[in-house]
Amino acid sequence: MAFLQKMLILQLSVFSVILTTATPAVGQALPGCPDRCGDLLIPYPFGIAEGCHLGEEFFINCTTEVIGTSPTPYLAGTEIPVSNIFLDQGELQIMQFVARDCYDSQGYLDKKLSKVRILSLNPPFTISGTKNKFFAVGCDTYAIFEGYRGHERYITGCMSFCESLGSVNESCSGIGCCQTSIPTGLQNRTVKMNSYYNHAFIWDFNPCSYSFIVEDGQFEFSSKSFQELDRTSRLPMVLNWQIGNETCDEAQKKQGYACKGNSTCVNPINLSGYFCQCLPGYEGNPYLPDGCHDINECKNSNICSEGACVNFPGTYACVCPKGFEGDGRKAGTGCRKDNPMNPHQTSRLLIISLGMSVAFLFIMVGSSWTYLGVKKRKFIQLREKYFKENGGLLLQQKLANHEGAVQTTKIFTAEELEKATNNYHEDRVVGEGGFGTVYKGILADGKVVAIKKSKISAPSQSEQFVNEVIVLSQVNHRNVVRLLGCCFETPVPLLVYEFITNGTLFEHIHNNKGEKSPLPWELRLKIAAEIAGALAYLHSSISMPIIHRDVKATNVLIDDNYTAKVSDFGASRLVPLDQTQITTLVQGTLGYLDPEYFHSNQLTEKSDVYSFGVVLVELLTSKLALSFTRPEAERNLACFFERPTMKEVSMELEGMRISAKHPWGKTGFSPEDTEHLLGSPSFSHVRSDCGPNSATISAASVYESMRMEMLMAYDNGR
Repeated sequence: MAFLQKMLILQLSVFSVILTTATPAVGQALPGCPDRCGDLLIPYPFGIAEGCHLGEEFFINCTTEVIGTSPTPYLAGTEIPVSNIFLDQGELQIMQFVARDCYDSQGYLDKKLSKVRILSLNPPFTISGTKNKFFAVGCDTYAIFEGYRGHERYITGCMSFCESLGSVNESCSGIGCCQTSIPTGLQNRTVKMNSYYNHAFIWDFNPCSYSFIVEDGQFEFSSKSFQELDRTSRLPMVLNWQIGNETCDEAQKKQGYACKGNSTCVNPINLSGYFCQCLPGYEGNPYLPDGCHDINECKNSNICSEGACVNFPGTYACVCPKGFEGDGRKAGTGCRKDNPMNPHQTSRLLIISLGMSVAFLFIMVGSSWTYLGVKKRKFIQLREKYFKENGGLLLQQKLANHEGAVQTTKIFTAEELEKATNNYHEDRVVGEGGFGTVYKGILADGKVVAIKKSKISAPSQSEQFVNEVIVLSQVNHRNVVRLLGCCFETPVPLLVYEFITNGTLFEHIHNNKGEKSPLPWELRLKIAAEIAGALAYLHSSISMPIIHRDVKATNVLIDDNYTAKVSDFGASRLVPLDQTQITTLVQGTLGYLDPEYFHSNQLTEKSDVYSFGVVLVELLTSKLALSFTRPEAERNLACFFERPTMKEVSMELEGMRISAKHPWGKTGFSPEDTEHLLGSPSFSHVRSDCGPNSATISAASVYESMRMEMLMAYDNGR
């Protein structure tokens, strides 16, 4: 027995030496190429000399700006300094400017200190939406972030206030500092800032506002941040990069495939192209031949509990000493005392010896086959894991409470939706909201659908996913987008809707693509009435009322018949009939968010009424919600919509439509007719506490403006 055990250890030791000598260490750059610029390691596919990078887009300009100082690496064709490169995630870190908006003691803009920052990137570089956050810092500050992905424009922002340095929290929660997420895949961005009072009341301790995109975790707000940002010009930001614009499956079939031996190909989420990673148990540069070399785990003296450690390609084994049995690993069963009376001990050692010999041959000739088999088993396990993480169990519980409300909702497989979207190719992206990206999909039967894919997999996202399924399963209205199915088998949740072909109301109002014709007045009135009708239905015509919570022009879709479809119910909430309001975290979009809900956290159906009022103003004026030039009118309009229910608003708008079609609609209204159409007293005046000019701006004047637009439309048409 002792002889067999010694032979086994000797055999494994020789095997370990063979493997160790067969895998020499490999550098990070191409052979013969420099691999450093200053203190930064430059790994291939990047390079700082001709012929040392994969393509011109991966060239790093290594420049010494001041004689006697270390050179600085810059991204190709830009003045953007690179501070780190991450091969295994397809990311790099840059140092980007902080934007400033400063005022003097008289409240005038200090143009010398104020800086608007614009960042423009060339393929394959885009701003990471998962690794960065957008911040605005200041006590009288609102900041707008605008970015583009191709020809698509995305806008977000936040605001922060404080009255004294002592009131500032040690966290970025809206008092002195605010933050928000940004979409993935943007190639450029512009940061704009402004101040409500030009820092007049807080100038002594905070004369400037600051805004910037920064790597998550690299900026922590405190009361000292105002002074620190005065001295800081750049902060780290993370960019994504990929090889080409093809998926892994497509790239592997062509010449120039970048992933080399002992590596695997990765398709990034919501981005085109691919990047490479070394297989588990290997390390190095996956873009170089033999760049991924085996990790010798046996160099770690603490990996085996006792006995000999033997290294294999991608793994290792521990052999227990004489008189002990087990796997020998500290993280496993370890080595335990063997039973000397065990008649099967000799046979067991023989089996181990033969097994290790077979394993040696198996690893040498079939390592790639083994990896594929392991990957397939992990894929099956991942499906079960994703089902739980994406809220499958939570959905089952809620379905039980709602008595199977989604019996007609189809459960799609991951393969069906992958094929329908051409592996989520960027050409299929039709929109992006607060909770995910929407793709155009074509199912196997030829049916065109819209597939909503969440940005990240997190508990809050899963809850919103389940919430939207539950909400939409109870809705059956011609002006609410219809849910067709969902999928739980993927890393992020997926929802499948009917496909609405004519874009969003935002695009039609603001004509931001230059492709949509302006909407005539009758059509605007029809769309407004349909949105109001859908919201009235959600509030008062189903078993448990639904508050949408994010009513805005981009969440209203328009079909080919110019019928409005209310969409995006990720933020919606069900309200029990015995409750008139619920307390919840404030959620919504800047410009459309109900001020009373924002300050009180008390959510009622009037929050949707306020947001609808903003959409109605956009329909009337064709202005962006954040660009109204008459704040007093906006406040009074908000008060105008504060009192009525959505059902009353819907009835008023339908009355206007009927009046417009009536033969006397173009001859003018009498005061009595106006009072009749306005209906309830709540529509005839505004509250006295709704702003300084409320007495001069009434609901009747707003209605009169709408009536004049309607009469002009009829006169022009006839």
